[in-house]
Amino acid sequence: MDFISILSIFVMACFVGYYVVWSVTPALHTPLMAVTNAISSVIIVGALVASAEAGSPAAKWLGLAAVVLASVNIFGGFAVTERMLAMYKKKERPAAKEPRT
Repeated sequence: MDFISILSIFVMACFVGYYVVWSVTPALHTPLMAVTNAISSVIIVGALVASAEAGSPAAKWLGLAAVVLASVNIFGGFAVTERMLAMYKKKERPAAKEPRT
């Protein structure tokens, strides 16, 4: 494939991803983050395999960059998911003060 075809696919994927993510209702946000974390873990495995088989130092550095960026995405996804789930937990009420006698 030539560069223009690959660039066109990338741009279309960016637009589709943008509109899919922004049209998700808040109730589905947590399952979407879980799927995103799973995809990022597959990206890490692929980046590790690709960088291990790479012959040039540039490919190894690109593999390292892919691992770092996917790791940031995974940990950020877990943080956002934890925060979203915390919003649905019942808040504890402070204990009522006992009346003075």
